[in-house]
Amino acid sequence: MPNVTIRVPDDLKEEMDDHPEINWSEVARRSMREYLQKLRVAEEIASESQLTEAEAEELGEAVKHAVAEHY
Repeated sequence: MPNVTIRVPDDLKEEMDDHPEINWSEVARRSMREYLQKLRVAEEIASESQLTEAEAEELGEAVKHAVAEHY
């Protein structure tokens, strides 16, 4: 299995050190797998979309503004 080095801020490392019982490598692996699964789903949805990239960006901006106004 290849190794990957991840840099974290000092304050995050200090908090992680407060919990030596946690396998942080496993936490990172799970998080990466979950993120990749979300990417696969998004890519699958995008591959079936008939929107152009510009239209998708415009729609995304409209959704962001609507959510911001709502909250």
